[in-house]
Amino acid sequence: MNELKLEFEKPILELQKKIEEMKKFSSENNIDVSQEINALVQKLETMTKEIYSNLTPWQRVQLARHPDRPYTLDYIERIFNNFIELSGDRRFRDDKAVVGGFARFKGTPVMVIGTQKGREMKENLYRNFGWPSPEGYRKALRLMQLADKARVPVITLIDTPGAFPGVASEERHISEAIAVNLRDMFKLKVPVIAVIIGEGGSGGAIGIGVGNRVLIMENAYYSVITPEGCAAILWKDRAYAPKAADALKITADKLMELEIADEIIAEPFGGAQRDYDAAAENLAAALKKHLDELEKLSGEELAEQRYAKFRAIGRYVESEEESSAEA
Repeated sequence: MNELKLEFEKPILELQKKIEEMKKFSSENNIDVSQEINALVQKLETMTKEIYSNLTPWQRVQLARHPDRPYTLDYIERIFNNFIELSGDRRFRDDKAVVGGFARFKGTPVMVIGTQKGREMKENLYRNFGWPSPEGYRKALRLMQLADKARVPVITLIDTPGAFPGVASEERHISEAIAVNLRDMFKLKVPVIAVIIGEGGSGGAIGIGVGNRVLIMENAYYSVITPEGCAAILWKDRAYAPKAADALKITADKLMELEIADEIIAEPFGGAQRDYDAAAENLAAALKKHLDELEKLSGEELAEQRYAKFRAIGRYVESEEESSAEA
């Protein structure tokens, strides 16, 4: 696991270190300090509960980006069986920032697709740091259309800061690739469940996120722009990212209030990175529940429901003063 820890976790780490030092001192000098150690352990439990029960939006963004957080392949390994990875967009190349293929979920054939980051520098370069290129979205759509023909549900796992904005990506029409995915995902006649497991950044996320159900992990975020990008535009300074994170309403609880997300998936206390198996178990339970509900619907009903869900996003109410002024 990566040794990098988050700024707001430092008081917890310092107290943990103090407890270990006291245990070592007790052992080496044969001195009983169990009473002092127990007091520190109680203090640690209280501090940990206070910190993780009152996370700010910016702190949740940091957790969503935690280098030890489980990624798509970690969940695939724990939740799905007989995963057969399929590669290539049949136009240009295979984008390793997007993985996907047929698998079995609790005995049911499914198509699972997700964005994948790396942990070490070599792997991150191989995965392009989780930034999909045009061919990644075209591969994803190819697999979704294959799932549609095979009449199997589609499950997408989203964890990306956004679509790759490089020159080569623009030359190969990244915007067009995402737009086509949005259009054609609405046509699918099979259940589609999209899950934000970490970062849900901009068009990079929505490009595989048009689902009948949109689920989000407790410490994930979903946003039209990163907090840093928003801060740079509005306040001309990325240092305002915490303020932007609050204003954007990008955390799971706010997305539920706005009716963008359909369920928050609980994470182990302190974040999914603390217990991969527990996080995967919670995700699997949510997937099973929603798949069971969606499989009762016809292909036409699924497509109509998906369309209606996304048409409803972005509703607003005009005040009487605004209406009078326009008149």
